[in-house]
Amino acid sequence: MQDTLTALVTKAQTDLAALQARPEFEAAKARFVGPNGELTALMKQMGSVPKEEKPAMGKLINEAKGKIQALLDAALQRIEAGELTRQLGAAVDPTLPSPDVGPGTYHPLTLVREEMCRILRKVGFTVADGPEVETEFYCFDALNTPSDHPARDAQDTFYFPETARFGNVSKKTPNEKYLLRTHTSSVQIRTMLQGKPPIRIVSPGRVYRRDTTDASHSANFHQLECLYVDRNVTVRDLKALLDYIFESLLGAGTKTRFRPHYFGYTEPSFEVDLSAKHLPKVNKEWIEIGGCGMVDPLVFETVGYDSTVWSGYAFGMGLERLAMTLYGIDDIRYFYQNDLRFLKQFA
Repeated sequence: MQDTLTALVTKAQTDLAALQARPEFEAAKARFVGPNGELTALMKQMGSVPKEEKPAMGKLINEAKGKIQALLDAALQRIEAGELTRQLGAAVDPTLPSPDVGPGTYHPLTLVREEMCRILRKVGFTVADGPEVETEFYCFDALNTPSDHPARDAQDTFYFPETARFGNVSKKTPNEKYLLRTHTSSVQIRTMLQGKPPIRIVSPGRVYRRDTTDASHSANFHQLECLYVDRNVTVRDLKALLDYIFESLLGAGTKTRFRPHYFGYTEPSFEVDLSAKHLPKVNKEWIEIGGCGMVDPLVFETVGYDSTVWSGYAFGMGLERLAMTLYGIDDIRYFYQNDLRFLKQFA
């Protein structure tokens, strides 16, 4: 049997090397490993081999099968390469360089995200990431957003069916639902649960809400949020950091202001406006750019921090709105249309 298998492999090596076309290849494949092929016939003889010899014989057959399959793969690859060459013919010289010799570029949202992260790294922030599929605990419960809050309404949030399972995202309670995260604040909760203060993180990422798409809204957009937890952190620290960020990003002369607002996970809370009339196409005195506030003590209690010892601030903003302000873009939909005429302007 061993000599027969060796001879069959040698024959396959000779025959397959001479093949030039796909029909010849298919015929040869059937001849060697098809239902009525020569190797198949030898495999069928295993039933008559004595029991004590079957392990050794099975090993020899498997080795021969592997060698023949490798020869078949090499022959098919060679034939396919020949077919492609014949199809191209004289119309294309594959040795010529690509006509598209221009350098690639980052997407404008990537440019803004990386610049924001660079600015924040200079003052001690580190980048943190988390899953886009979240549970209600990380997305809402731990952020002091109760079950009757409008943000948890089915009209605002993308929920998964109750039968959905995500092994890499564990639930705190069995009745929790999975959803696409509505903000990257869930990364703040995950980070606080994993370690003790002081904490200084920035968490950029994609988020999802059931918004009607228009020039300034999208169901899929990008956020950048920051969290700072330490002793004796105040609103003054928050305002100073935001002034630093926007002047670094948008240039000298950029001003910020706070307006009182409500967020479930910060208290007090503020909307952040910026004034950047020195930028092209910015014709408003103030532009709403994000939200911020001091971390609510109830959030600290949820993650096991002593709110009498630790304090902190958090803020978040949409990267699309920042990019639109920075580059003078008037429609958010341009970011997602993959139009090279638009994207190449940022090279």
